[in-house]
Amino acid sequence: MTAPQLYLSFPGTAREALGFYADVFGGELTLHSYEDFSRTDGPADAVAHGVLTGVVALFGADAAADQKPVRIEGAMLSLLGTAEPPVLHEWFDRLADGGRIVDPLAQKPWGASDGQVIDRYGLHWLIGYETTP
Repeated sequence: MTAPQLYLSFPGTAREALGFYADVFGGELTLHSYEDFSRTDGPADAVAHGVLTGVVALFGADAAADQKPVRIEGAMLSLLGTAEPPVLHEWFDRLADGGRIVDPLAQKPWGASDGQVIDRYGLHWLIGYETTP
């Protein structure tokens, strides 16, 4: 890894959340339980380490019993120009399912198209693209 990588902390929903992101973006999802890592600080079936690889890559885990999940404030996950426009629209719509659209994915006055959505797990996404004349 040559750049910072997002590592998400969930309140016992890592399996569900990472599975959701794998469904939205595709890729390969690998999950390791607390039991797999011989951890006793949470339920045996909790996710100790999860990895989604593919066009969108994420790491994540369930917070230990004595920890609070990390909350991200003042940040967005940016997917600007990372795929063709129809794919970006599909991702936006799928992330919005059960979440909240902050700004619809549409053409803006400056010519580019973008939008913002907060998904059902609380992650804030900025998705967009520029069209060539």
